Amino acid sequence: MDNSASNSKLFQARAEQMTHMEQLRKVERFNGRAAMVGIVIGVVVEGLTGFGIAHQIGLGALVDGYAACRAQFLPFCF
Repeated sequence: MDNSASNSKLFQARAEQMTHMEQLRKVERFNGRAAMVGIVIGVVVEGLTGFGIAHQIGLGALVDGYAACRAQFLPFCF
């Protein structure tokens, strides 16, 4: 194997790695922005309805149980 074939494979592998990293950056940037928008929407809906984010996603019973446990309204705490 000559030096040019070896260099060609090295450059191709490096180009594939750089392409993959650029795609990963774009995906992570999108996920971060989507998470920020989701949090803002959750806070706005909480302000309008009075229900917290946990209640909005269906975990209200868990939060209520924890609050009752902290206030010692339940005979047992989980």
